[in-house]
Amino acid sequence: MSVLEFRNVSKQYNIRGSKKLMAVNDVSFTLEPGKTIALVGQSGSGKSTIAKMLVQLERPSSGQILLDGKPVSRFGKGLRDYRREVQMVFQDPFASLNPFHTIAHHLARPLLLHKQATKKNLDAEVERLLERVQLVPGAAVRNRKPHELSGGQRQRVAIARALAPKPSVLIADEPVSMLDVSIRLGVLNLLGELQRQENLGVLYITHDLATARHFSDEIMVLYQGVVVEQGPSDEVILNPQHEYTKRLRDASPNPEAQFAEK
Repeated sequence: MSVLEFRNVSKQYNIRGSKKLMAVNDVSFTLEPGKTIALVGQSGSGKSTIAKMLVQLERPSSGQILLDGKPVSRFGKGLRDYRREVQMVFQDPFASLNPFHTIAHHLARPLLLHKQATKKNLDAEVERLLERVQLVPGAAVRNRKPHELSGGQRQRVAIARALAPKPSVLIADEPVSMLDVSIRLGVLNLLGELQRQENLGVLYITHDLATARHFSDEIMVLYQGVVVEQGPSDEVILNPQHEYTKRLRDASPNPEAQFAEK
């Protein structure tokens, strides 16, 4: 399984002529198979910029992203091999799925593109993926369109699509923030189960310290593009050292219940 490294990466944007915005400043971390790192911070802290750089929707201004020690720049035109290994689940499951196509279409394309299915077994592989994310039976879901599913079901389809190439790394960018509170836990439990069974490295991006603690091995706290605190999840939550981490914790609803000793 692959190891993903984010090495001294910065991202700067030019805005309004000569002005510049440093969205991410000298951030480093290593994401290993079977481990989950939570990236926590308020809106505008740079979390989604890091996610977009990891999946090459944005390019770093400086620093390197490496997969198994190989810089992204050496993966060749199209980055197909890199993108097969590093997949992303976006925040909004409705916006990330094309409303004009069936669920089967969304899953068939990555299966064929990354040679994980043939035309002969494509239908069976689509249904297997749907059932892998607890959309059972897959045959009853495959011919529906996104608007015919609930928000939680759409996000499960998005997770299935990310799993189609058999990646080593999953970037989950606020994967439950657009869902009803009543179904968030089910989706997070599914991600946790997949992480363990597939030995995935997972970067879980969130502003919720409580879920970050319970669903990750390590937490990085991001403030204005800089990692201000990083360590084992229990240590960061129960004994925060940086003032910003303390403020995030104190701002969480009912902190006594959420952060009590496990």
